[in-house]
Amino acid sequence: MTTAPRPNPLLSDRDVDFQLYEVLDATSLCALPTFAEHSRDTFTLLLDSTRRFAREVLYPTYRDMDAQPPSFRDGRVHVHPLMRELYPRLVELGLLTATRPPDVGGQQLPLTVHAVSTAYLMAANLSVYAWLGLTLGAAHLLEVFGTPEVKATFMEPMYRGEWTGTMALTEPQAGSSLADVRTRATPAPDGSWRIQGSKIFISGADQDFSENVVHLTLARIEGAEGGTRGISLFAVPSRRPEGGTLVDNDVRVAGVIHKIGWKGIPSLALNYGESGDCHGWLVGPPGRGLACMFQMMNEARIMVGMNGVATATVAYHEAVAYARERPQGRPAGVRDATRPQTPIIEHADVRRMLLRQKAIVEGGLSLLLAASYQADLAGHGQDEATRQRAGLLVDLLTPVAKSFPAERGFEANALAVQVHGGYGYSSEYLPEAWLRDQKLNSIHEGTTGIQGLDLLGRKVVAGGGAALQSFAEEVGTTVARARAAGVTPEWGEALEQALAETTTVVTELGARGMSGEVELMLRHSADFLELFSVLAVAWRWLAQAAAAKEALGRGAPDADFYEGKLAAAQYWFAVELPRAPLLARLCRTGEDSYARMRPEWF
Repeated sequence: MTTAPRPNPLLSDRDVDFQLYEVLDATSLCALPTFAEHSRDTFTLLLDSTRRFAREVLYPTYRDMDAQPPSFRDGRVHVHPLMRELYPRLVELGLLTATRPPDVGGQQLPLTVHAVSTAYLMAANLSVYAWLGLTLGAAHLLEVFGTPEVKATFMEPMYRGEWTGTMALTEPQAGSSLADVRTRATPAPDGSWRIQGSKIFISGADQDFSENVVHLTLARIEGAEGGTRGISLFAVPSRRPEGGTLVDNDVRVAGVIHKIGWKGIPSLALNYGESGDCHGWLVGPPGRGLACMFQMMNEARIMVGMNGVATATVAYHEAVAYARERPQGRPAGVRDATRPQTPIIEHADVRRMLLRQKAIVEGGLSLLLAASYQADLAGHGQDEATRQRAGLLVDLLTPVAKSFPAERGFEANALAVQVHGGYGYSSEYLPEAWLRDQKLNSIHEGTTGIQGLDLLGRKVVAGGGAALQSFAEEVGTTVARARAAGVTPEWGEALEQALAETTTVVTELGARGMSGEVELMLRHSADFLELFSVLAVAWRWLAQAAAAKEALGRGAPDADFYEGKLAAAQYWFAVELPRAPLLARLCRTGEDSYARMRPEWF
């Protein structure tokens, strides 16, 4: 028997306001010319509308859409009938263009506010938001790199919510190795290109709730060099404009991937040009397709990271509510069976599990908002130096902001199932569904292993370590704030020590890479990603602890909220940050157990 979903806040409004205004001071962005017309009032308008829609409209649809995924019949994908109602209402919220300039119909809101508003929608029903998020990314890509004709033809209908968009990178034989893309593009007399090839794992590549889908597709122009430098980017619609109408563009769904989660949006295999009549339009310079696509990929990585936070957060709130009301057992030492049972939240081990979830989800949200704040500065800072510095920080934080919420979020989701006990692993309760959803986040948009290679092989050593130096300055500012607020000084000292050790690791590994020992440098890239994640989230927890201490010092009325923040910060510094030396040692020594493991030994 299926139970109706209990009311769930999805995210805590109190925590969102704390993170935006007490930890980050998001209203300071309004001092920038780009955001000068905004204020906390306009931020609240967006947040309130998305919160209301997420809770009242979107969340009640989640269970049905998880149980009834899209079907493939008669050569078309048929999504859940609710999408015909939900997508137009989602578009009406204005999120497709909220961060974009007025000349494309936007409100020019900060990404920081937009990002956290979307988290409510992701927590309510992540698959429904994914259609909008992918479309936003595809349209923004065309806004930046498309010709005026391409923008008018493809970007504008997507920004209006009439068409949807995808990113079509992966191919069956290549997987994440984009250097091995085989899809081909040949020039046509009309100025377009003929596209031929196959793609796989393309989310949202077909649907029946809007009239068209535009695929931002990587392909190799005939005669182009091999590797990633020979790849170009094309806009390839499922139906192309011709003679004032839309006609079939020879894009075929070749199969549906049956996923463990994200059931509301299909993952598809596509064939282009089976009949030789698939038209595509070049986006950006020839041979620069991957460089252009990285804009959408990085935006998608931040989106997946926020998905990880949202999916863990909604499960955390479910677990807290369940633990408050579920009676079971009695306090330790009480043997009288006639005594009433106690709610399980009174048991120490349940509080341990809930506190770990809190430390993960609120630390993860703080990390995503810090990255978004730097992205706002990177795009709209007052001067070039500010923009460049913020851009370095965004690049550095993106692999962590994508991976930490997915990997640790999965752990948090597993704890939510554990808190529910036998009910947790039943489909009558929602935690098992969110656990399935969460697993996809560590795979979407570059696996965790790829993010580790990117962080260690590129981001921390780029520009002679300039990004890492900027990060160290941010940490120093936070440590000073915490010290002034009266936060336990050992926390700041431990953070600075872990940062110094991490910097030493980067210096040593970078030297090995420069000397040609690239395999040794990257051998423990996954451990380095874990090390940097623990460090980055400790930085965010110290910032939250500082804001909490400041509030308590001025006699803020909701002391319980701030004491909870300090307890979660204490947990991170006592349980997680002490792992940094071990992770650093693995990276520095190049411990070789799995490096020397031979395939035949498994």
